[in-house]
Amino acid sequence: MAIHKSHQARKYPVTDKMTISTLLLSPNWRLLTCLSRVPSPRLLHSSLPAPGPPGALPNCFGHHCTKRVLLSDGFRRTLCVQATLKDHTEGLSDKEQRFVDRLYTGLVQGQRACLAEAITLVESTHTRKRELAQVLLQRVLAHQREQELRNQGKPLTFRVGLSGPPGAGKSTFIECFGKMLTEQGHRLSVLAVDPSSCTSGGSLLGDKTRMIELSRDMNAYIRPSPTSGTLGGVTRTTNEAIVLCEGGGYDIILIETVGVGQSEFAVADMVDMFVLLLPPAGGDELQGIKRGIIEMADLVVITKSDGDLVVPARRIQAEYVSALKLLRRRSEVWRPKVIRISARSGEGITEMWDTMREFQHQMLASGELTAKRQTQHKVWMWNLIQENVLEHFKTHPSIREQIPLMEREVLTGALSPGRAADLLLKAFKSRH
Repeated sequence: MAIHKSHQARKYPVTDKMTISTLLLSPNWRLLTCLSRVPSPRLLHSSLPAPGPPGALPNCFGHHCTKRVLLSDGFRRTLCVQATLKDHTEGLSDKEQRFVDRLYTGLVQGQRACLAEAITLVESTHTRKRELAQVLLQRVLAHQREQELRNQGKPLTFRVGLSGPPGAGKSTFIECFGKMLTEQGHRLSVLAVDPSSCTSGGSLLGDKTRMIELSRDMNAYIRPSPTSGTLGGVTRTTNEAIVLCEGGGYDIILIETVGVGQSEFAVADMVDMFVLLLPPAGGDELQGIKRGIIEMADLVVITKSDGDLVVPARRIQAEYVSALKLLRRRSEVWRPKVIRISARSGEGITEMWDTMREFQHQMLASGELTAKRQTQHKVWMWNLIQENVLEHFKTHPSIREQIPLMEREVLTGALSPGRAADLLLKAFKSRH
């Protein structure tokens, strides 16, 4: 293929290699792209990785990853991002390297203490500890990717998000459901999220006390975490905790959110299956048809279907079946179902697990589950970018001094909130 001289003469800037962790965590981050010159077709073809199965993730962990982009003029340009493990370990002291190695080795060997310490590390807000956490996560992701490649690129774990209003019986259900799973030979990890106080900032972290039997099970790991002001019913580091639990050998991950309302469904962007638990007296079908959490559910479960609540539970089940028919399907192969269970008597628990397994098999066979995880990784990346960009903005020397002044102007009415925000953004841009 002949290349026009104008394209041969065009120069593309080549920046220093930057790792993903550097982009997200460095105080002087720059969102830069490495644009290379247009290579010959032979060189371009030789630099590409071997094609994998449809929907498979590119092998970006521990190896040089390139991505081809077809431009409108018909030429191909290579966008290069270096994400090698060597880059991630550069700059670590010997003590830090031994610390990361110890956590990683203990984690992949299934040591619960190392898993707990690793999750504590990713939850830390200390700058250096967050950098160490990214190094550890990169190694765990590389290990996870290797295992998935041996499984034809398909995920080996099953992530389930459990949400619902307060009092729906989420913790009681997990106790009963988890014991059944461990008895079948599964290794279960439960990430229980508790709300933090708006006044004191504290959190009870009391969900584990409701799972007495499950907490004693050596095939189950329960980790309560506070929201710490994060909206959406999950924590800031729930994604990272999921990856670490999977690296520790747990094949089923349950994420129990806080008692949520109609619009708090951030957990749906982190899991394979989103299960909504509702009590029998949770309102009529009009509450279910409202756009929000109900349309994100892959399975709606009516809890406490025993004793005097059997009749109300059946009525609510029928109403939600009708409500779901009016919502647009999010999957080509799966239609959300509504079932009834009783965690106290165990009725419906086995049937619920069969339904969840049916969902997993259909989504894996269609390729939707693999594509869903790819999309979730992209959402995870942008959430981290938003969080770190906001933190960088608030802590920038030129902005940090102006923020109290602008807040005072807004309080006195001298400036509208929108005008104050514009002035701060202009001041920030002028210094970059």
